[in-house]
Amino acid sequence: MSLRTLLLIAAVFAATGATAAPKPAPHKAPAKPAATAAPAAGHVGAIAGGPADTRDPATLIAVFDAAGATAQTAHKEADSVLVAVSSRFASFSVQYAGCDPAGKGCKAALLDSQAVGTPTLAQLNSFNQASAMCRGYVDRNGKAHVLMSLLLFGDDTREHLVTQLAAWQGCIADFSAFAKDPVAYLASAP
Repeated sequence: MSLRTLLLIAAVFAATGATAAPKPAPHKAPAKPAATAAPAAGHVGAIAGGPADTRDPATLIAVFDAAGATAQTAHKEADSVLVAVSSRFASFSVQYAGCDPAGKGCKAALLDSQAVGTPTLAQLNSFNQASAMCRGYVDRNGKAHVLMSLLLFGDDTREHLVTQLAAWQGCIADFSAFAKDPVAYLASAP
């Protein structure tokens, strides 16, 4: 992920209030939460906070529903669940892996989005070296994709999930710009 994407993510957090709330001082009534600005169109906005078992695909689906996107289980196998997500910002899939027989308790998730354009292998390698979080590849059909992996925990929070999804949005935006014009993108990459 580029520096400009990290700065964009920080701006999204500032605008949406998607950071951990401070604990109230002892023996005082909790302060009222600050009002949050409206999120940028198409981005995951502020989501009600609190615990979130990110190992359960239903948690991700609920977060996307709350943000105005459509997310649904597309396929389920013995130890994996595939969720299809569609929004004004992007369409992508989330493959949950290492799940229990009920399709919960998953250990990891792989987010995958296809991009327009066909970068060369050398250009993909350069993108991957310049990105801290995102990995690009070309599939067997010659289509460019960007990936991001997540480790999942039962004691996670919705705020953390929103942070991860904002980073994913940065991956999609960066890789889309890269895939459309790899030469120009790499010329300005760190």
